[in-house]
Amino acid sequence: MKRIVLKCLPVAVAALFSGIAAQAQETATSPSMQFSTWSIGVNAGVLTPIAPFGGRNDFSNWKSDLGYGLYIKKQFTNYFSLRLDGVRGKVKGDNSEAFDSGFTPTGVSAFKTDLSYSGSLNAVVNMFNIDMFQKENALQLYVSAGAGLAGYKPSTTTGSATTEFAGGKTISELIIPVGLGAKFKIAEKVNFDLGWTVNFVDGDNFDGTYRNSNNDKYSYAYAGLEFALGKGRQLAWHNPVAATYDEALAAKNAANALKSDLDAQKAENARLRSDMNDLLKDSDGDGVADKLDKCPDTPSGTVVDGAGCPLKTPAPVVQEKIIITEADRKVVADAIKNLEFDFNKSTIRAKSYPTLNRVAELLVAKNFSLKLAGHTDSKGSDSYNLGLSKDRAESIKAYLVSQGANASRIEATGYGETQPIATNATEAGRQKNRRVEFTLY
Repeated sequence: MKRIVLKCLPVAVAALFSGIAAQAQETATSPSMQFSTWSIGVNAGVLTPIAPFGGRNDFSNWKSDLGYGLYIKKQFTNYFSLRLDGVRGKVKGDNSEAFDSGFTPTGVSAFKTDLSYSGSLNAVVNMFNIDMFQKENALQLYVSAGAGLAGYKPSTTTGSATTEFAGGKTISELIIPVGLGAKFKIAEKVNFDLGWTVNFVDGDNFDGTYRNSNNDKYSYAYAGLEFALGKGRQLAWHNPVAATYDEALAAKNAANALKSDLDAQKAENARLRSDMNDLLKDSDGDGVADKLDKCPDTPSGTVVDGAGCPLKTPAPVVQEKIIITEADRKVVADAIKNLEFDFNKSTIRAKSYPTLNRVAELLVAKNFSLKLAGHTDSKGSDSYNLGLSKDRAESIKAYLVSQGANASRIEATGYGETQPIATNATEAGRQKNRRVEFTLY
């Protein structure tokens, strides 16, 4: 058993320090939630060879003597930490009185053990903070348990002779410390610590005497100070229940504030919706809101303007049906037949005036429209022929207008040589292509 603990204790200590390094790095990355997790403590108190479960070891009368210790602690959570404890001091007792059973021991009358060292790794559990609704409290209860080694030198007294056990050599034994305590916060980084630890020794030679084959025990009742290291509040005093409660209250207050804002926004939206409905109200259904309707109560189906008033529609225009007779066409045909121009010019010869006059009278009398289309043969350039054909058509239009015809009803266009009606290879064909066409409509 002792060899197993000797092998495991260094591993446990190494695990403690590696966990400390990892948590320190994690804490450093969260400055807004940084807590102090390292602490050291010093204490002093009373060592006695007694335990509440197991009696007074091998001697009937226990005595108290000075003990002192120190520790280093790493707080991993609000409720759990690992503590490396060291204790020194003296433990003594005698047989100056009878045991509770009435047995009066003889032989060895007293013992004194020099506790050269005691080192143990202990798990410490904070039982609770006194007020669960306080984020930090001033009083804390805890329990602890662990394992370690104790080195001690016992000596016994028989009559007037004192004998050193095992020739005065230091004996090393496994110890199992179990304790409880109370801690008081007296400053931001300082705690007052009261505790009591019972150490179960894996052997029956702690008092230098073998009796009843019972393993020995000793107690250490102490008082001391604990000093928190590093920046931030002490993690052990932080109460996550209260913090969660405060966060829940803050969230509830924020939700209530948001609900109030939402209710106010809903009321504002309802008011805006009502105003919009009033603005868009159209009682007569003509598509113009009442606020803009200058002609309310317009009958349903009435076409209205932007002001809501009935739209005035112009009287329908009656299109006069135009009838072109054969006599009308003959007048136009005679004008075409007798139409002559000066050579290579747009000047109308006088012999063409009488038939053109009859065309002008026809346009005035019957309000006809007339399209004039000028054409040439292929002699000459394209641009020249196009211009000549246009000019001749315009010349006829000008003459008809001078005789009273409506200019807006006469269209004059020139096509040049692009629309021949006969071949341009002969003089007779070219003669037919040099023409102005009259179209009544």
